Amino acid sequence: MKKILALLFISTFLFTACEGEQGPPGFDGGLIVSSAFEISVDFTQTNNYEFIEAYGFQVYPSDVTLVYILWDTQNGQDIWRLLPQTVEFIDGNLTYNYDFTQTDVRFFLDGTTNFNLLGQEWTQNQVFRVVVVPADNVDGLDTSNLDLVMQANTIESFNLR
Repeated sequence: MKKILALLFISTFLFTACEGEQGPPGFDGGLIVSSAFEISVDFTQTNNYEFIEAYGFQVYPSDVTLVYILWDTQNGQDIWRLLPQTVEFIDGNLTYNYDFTQTDVRFFLDGTTNFNLLGQEWTQNQVFRVVVVPADNVDGLDTSNLDLVMQANTIESFNLR
């Protein structure tokens, strides 16, 4: 019995002490891919002040869509804001907002102001950046900062639509 226990002990020691070749490098935290695009939208009475865009790439049920609006440009530097964004007018407010499904993203105007009376600077050529990220990449990330989201998800450019 002592010989069997000794043999078992030595075998266990040998198997746990052995080391093989290092395997190929993996991805930190698993394979996580983000997709993004940029789009210019006109909000009109004809389209009911909304616009729906299909992604054009696969989106998984657990993915999260973030949308940013080009809010301003200062000294040649674009300033992006995470939606929703609200503007106050004398007669009410205007909110740029969005919702998303697994197949598309919908941009829309919401609020209490009369959309028909808005100037073109509020409704025409509104530029949005859409970033689809795996839910695991959003936890603890300041999603209001587009630059941080791009860096965290290794996004270097946007496809223009």
